[in-house]
Amino acid sequence: MPKGEGKLLAQNKRANFDYAIEETIEAGIVLNGTEIKSARNGKVQIRDAFVRIRGGEAWISNMHINPYEQGNQFNHDPLRARKLLLHKKQINTLIGKVQREGATIVPIKMYLKNGYAKVLIGVGTGKKKYDKREDLKKKDANRAIARAMKDRLR
Repeated sequence: MPKGEGKLLAQNKRANFDYAIEETIEAGIVLNGTEIKSARNGKVQIRDAFVRIRGGEAWISNMHINPYEQGNQFNHDPLRARKLLLHKKQINTLIGKVQREGATIVPIKMYLKNGYAKVLIGVGTGKKKYDKREDLKKKDANRAIARAMKDRLR
């Protein structure tokens, strides 16, 4: 995590497995009052979420924030699209990468930073099945090497 980050609210562990992430960008997110209260309680799920650019603005869709327990009639729709706060230059860069390279924009983690909710989004291309298998082989090999080094130091 970058310096100054606070509480981790949600993490998409499948993002690095399913996508080859080349670049990450930190974005603010527009949340309602009951949404931020529920998020602070850790009731956020971003596994199926994705980012879409519409009308020159970035929107995160399919991110599930549970309704706040004490929210009564002012509760929000759990799956509504939420606006991401990015600079125009960053949005134009994302548009270019998605159109030219066929990249996908996925949220990697959501956290609190100085009291504000932030989303770390990654730009990457989807991995093929053989790429995923190769990553698993590398991970297993590194784990075996670390285990052997640990035994050797004893």
